[in-house]
This record gives sequence, structure tokens and C-alpha cells, in this order.
Amino acid sequence: MRRLLFCLDPERAHNLAIYLLRARFAPLMPLLHDPKKYQQPLEVFGLQFPNPVGLAAGWDKNAVCFDALFRLGFGFVEVGGVTPKPQTGNPKPRLFRIPKKKALINRMGFANAGLDALVSHLQTRKEPGILGVNIVKNRDTPLSHALDDYTLCLKGVFPFVDYITVNISSPNTPGLRELQSDHYLRDLLQGLRTVKKNMSAMYHRDVPLLVKTSVDLPETEYARFVQTIIDFDIDGLIISNTTVDHTAVANDKYGNEAGGLSGKPLLEKTAQMIRAISNLSEKKLPIIGCGGILSGKDAMMLKDSGASLFQIMTGFVYRGPALIKEILRAIAAKQ
Repeated sequence: MRRLLFCLDPERAHNLAIYLLRARFAPLMPLLHDPKKYQQPLEVFGLQFPNPVGLAAGWDKNAVCFDALFRLGFGFVEVGGVTPKPQTGNPKPRLFRIPKKKALINRMGFANAGLDALVSHLQTRKEPGILGVNIVKNRDTPLSHALDDYTLCLKGVFPFVDYITVNISSPNTPGLRELQSDHYLRDLLQGLRTVKKNMSAMYHRDVPLLVKTSVDLPETEYARFVQTIIDFDIDGLIISNTTVDHTAVANDKYGNEAGGLSGKPLLEKTAQMIRAISNLSEKKLPIIGCGGILSGKDAMMLKDSGASLFQIMTGFVYRGPALIKEILRAIAAKQ
């Protein structure tokens, strides 16, 4: 099926894959994949994960097939990114494959159906597994009002998910990465921490709050960034989002397309950043390693660098669900 999908335009192939998983193959999943084979339970952020391999945000943007993804063997699935209002994203084409480098470039621009649609889908949840949601501001919301958008999203999804990720690192929304600077970050996290405490009291449950950052964050900013994350009781980090550094694919077809680069070229940078952040936080800040995992060996590199959990997305596009099993086998072999 993957070979057939690769004959299509990447975005059309992606939409077809979601349709097939959701509508056609869902009834066959229990016959093809027994989730019990994928059990490697562990506790992170106070949550009990069935296994440490998750699907990164950006694949199931509107939360329409997460149950089928759980049946494929994922221990956790992160849906979104979701914005308060629907938005169409950037003009097409906006997604490009670079097969020789096992990479993708995307400039999707958070095309999604909006918060209300996503929340309605979250309420259909049936399968066990850890469900997270990636929240972000709308493109036309100024940075000075970003907290308003993140607050709307946090409140909307809070009753239905197991953790929430604050995305401040996508390169495809103009200015979004400025939220990683101290000028904005402290006020944003302080506001979200207050909202989270109020929601926890209302629903009598805690929902871990994570922040997703990027390997493009200058190393000179790491110490300040980590201290801010710790100061506002953020539960963990996802490292990393896509990169705007296309050096590794500059000579390849589509290598100079605008957008964020993901896949194999990120692996070394992701491992280095995880190692540095883990050391700065004295290994007290749980990290989800995300970026460049195309094999079990790649996942072990991020684990050895300090990651507790893993997310795949580009690897899932190129390798399919076999990658989940390979990563879990690699972990089991080291235990």
C-alpha cells in the first residue's frame, strides 16, 4: 500500500492513507495487529504508557483516526496541531518528499478544521492508549494575544486528553518561534500554568503540559530556556520540531523548498540537543525524542542521549508500522 501511496502527490497520499485507516482497514486491524504484542509499559509525566513509541503531531491533524493508530501498535498518539478557528494553511503544493535522504519538507501552515471539530472527534475515543493534543495559535493572531488562543485550546481539549503540548516552534506560522524568547515565553507559560491549575481543580484530574521546541533554538539560549520551563512547572519537552536548515538536502530535488525539514537529517542534531537539555536539567525534565527516527538504532541513539519516549512521523511515512515493532525490539534487546 505504501508503494501505491508514493505514486501520488504527498498530501493526497496522506489524506488517502487516513481514509483507508479510518474507513476501510479499521475492521481488519485486530486481525493484522495485536496491540498486546507491543506492550512495554512505562510511566512518564505520571502517565502509564503502554509502550514508548508515539506518533507525532501533524499526521492526524483533526483527530479522525487515532483509534486506528492505537490499533497499529502506537503507545501514544498526538493529534493536532489545532488552532481555535479553522484555517486553510499555506497554498499548495506544501508537502515534499526527498526519498534519497528519508526526509520531508512541509509548509502546511497548520491547516486544520479548528478546535470545535477536533473536540467532537476526541469524544468518540474507544481504544486504550495515551492521547495527546498539540495546540497552537491561529496565523492571524498577533503574538501579544497568543495566550488567548492557547488558553482557548487548552480549555477545550482538557477534559478529553491525557497530555497537552504547547507548540511554539513551527517555522510555518510567521513569528511563532518568537514565543520561545524570554520576552514572550514567561508570560505565556505563566498564563497557561494558571489555566491548567484551574482546569485541574474543576475536573479533579491532572493533565501534563509539555512544550515542543526546535533544534534551531540557539545553543546559547538553552540554559535560559530550560530554567524558564522549570520555573513554570512544565512537565516535559518534545525535542524537536522541524528545522529551517536545509543544508543536508540542498542538492536534492525539492531540497530548497520553503518550509520545515524533517526526517533522517535531523537525527544527529536532535540527539545533541536532547543530551544538552537533559544535562542542563540534571535529567529531571522528561523528554520525548522526535526527529530523524527511521530505525530501531536511531531510537536508541535518542534514548542514550536522554529521551524517555519517542515520536515518529517522517519515519512512519517511509517505514510504516513495521518501524514501531523495530524500535520496541531494539529497546527490549538493551534491557
